Amino acid sequence: MRVMAQMAMVMNLDKCIGCHTCSVTCKQAWTNRSGTEYVWFNNVETRPGQGYPRTYEDQENWKGGWTLNKRGRLTLKAGGRLKKLLTIFSNPKLPSIHDYYEPWTYDYANLTDAPAQQHTPVARPKSLISGQDMKISWSANWDDDLGGSAATAERDPVLNELRRKVGDKVKFEFEQTFMFYLPRICEHCLNPSCAASCPSGAIYKRTEDGIVLVDQDRCRGWRMCISGCPYKKVYFNHRTGKAEKCTFCFPRVEVGIPTVCSETCVGRLRYIGLVLYDADKVLAAASTPDEHGLYEAQRDVFLDPSDPAVRRAAERAGIPHDWIEAAQRSPVYALINKYRVALPLHPEYRTLPMVWYIPPLSPVVDVVRETGEDAERKDNLFAAIDALRIPIEYLAELFTAGDVAPVDRVLRTLAAMRSYMRDINLGRDPDGTIPASVGMGEEEMYEMYRLLALAKYDERYVIPPAHAEQAHSLEELATECALDYEGGPGMGGSGPFGEGSGVPTPIAVENFQMLKDRQTSETVASPADKQARVNLLNWDGKGKPEGMFPPPADGAPGGTGGADLK
Repeated sequence: MRVMAQMAMVMNLDKCIGCHTCSVTCKQAWTNRSGTEYVWFNNVETRPGQGYPRTYEDQENWKGGWTLNKRGRLTLKAGGRLKKLLTIFSNPKLPSIHDYYEPWTYDYANLTDAPAQQHTPVARPKSLISGQDMKISWSANWDDDLGGSAATAERDPVLNELRRKVGDKVKFEFEQTFMFYLPRICEHCLNPSCAASCPSGAIYKRTEDGIVLVDQDRCRGWRMCISGCPYKKVYFNHRTGKAEKCTFCFPRVEVGIPTVCSETCVGRLRYIGLVLYDADKVLAAASTPDEHGLYEAQRDVFLDPSDPAVRRAAERAGIPHDWIEAAQRSPVYALINKYRVALPLHPEYRTLPMVWYIPPLSPVVDVVRETGEDAERKDNLFAAIDALRIPIEYLAELFTAGDVAPVDRVLRTLAAMRSYMRDINLGRDPDGTIPASVGMGEEEMYEMYRLLALAKYDERYVIPPAHAEQAHSLEELATECALDYEGGPGMGGSGPFGEGSGVPTPIAVENFQMLKDRQTSETVASPADKQARVNLLNWDGKGKPEGMFPPPADGAPGGTGGADLK
């Protein structure tokens, strides 16, 4: 048993409202610069739909992820070393800018600078790539809220696969359609095919926390990683000639705070935590012959952090004690292996993704309510799961390689939780047979309800900060793999060779003080006074909270903070 730690995320799709706040804030933090105009490390897709880039799930076309050869061994779907060598200067399996979208802005200057005229001036769309006038025909979320549109949904690769297997069970009439939102980031897989596809070895998986990053110094722009990633979450910067991808906001994670997309999520649907896994089981799990067994195979890779044998093995592997404690409190492990309500996205790609999803239950309730029946009764909810307008088979194609049984069990568990908690919230005696019907105890079901519905900030994000002995090396590593070239978010100042050639500043500018404290610390990774800081949100405006004002100088009556605030 070789124990390793992995940062992971779970998203509760029942809470996503499709506001795209996560996408916009990620864009502002990481890809708001020249060369990355079309790049969205985080995007939110409407399902059914084509996704971004268009039809990225059609691996018969894009050849992403892994497959098993005739001998049952794991091999890249795009081909091995020889094939990559033959096509290294001309990779044919790449989405074009039209599959993503041609980014644009508007000629706002024409509105403000146009002379007086009879007709109102127009701000024409201008391509951010060519600078020429363009006609807008596609974007990263062009099919947003169009889950029932035949113009977009019928090109959904998942829907087409479902039709091939079970026929046309999805109804596209406007009054009958249903949709849900699917936020996506890089999966930071346990078995990343992007890293295996890179000829120069620029993509690597950090041993400390499992985050997959791109070393910008080693990247040569072969773009094999883009082909190899089945989720198409590696992008090419056409200005720098380098590959870029989601970094899991590692400068923030290293100091114990969540990713930007999680921090700003309006629906509070994201959970971040640490999981321990057995690295020796990864290859066997990814090589599972039956695609329907991949979900359970990956669950078996995860280790129980409460097991004394696992804790001892983790300590021998050099995992800090507080990281092991964080793994025990991890909401991600609880949702995946304890309550078993989170599922991986497309396990059939065999990359063992580490961003998991709780499938949406809302349509079940809507279906029952439209019949005039009690939408929260257990019997009604259980009966409605098999009658979804978007069938359960569609969710299974997304999360369990087409295996309906795990998705059915998850939806029944969530339905049982709603029915059980409804009695409690209405002041009725709880019915213990409801959690028992899905193999759970009453206390366990209530704990799951608290985590899914009422979890506080420190319960949703259990992120252990980096240790002092790791801090300096991690920061040096960050400089290597960060976006710190000209125009990158880490550049600042001028040097002898022009703008952007000076010494790079810390990557996450909003975390400058925390990074500085960590770098200069000799004992702890996070500032020693973290718990003593004043929280003005809890201050009632009376008196002077301890720590708000500097202490009085020796001999002074009260210093600058001596007088009470009135």
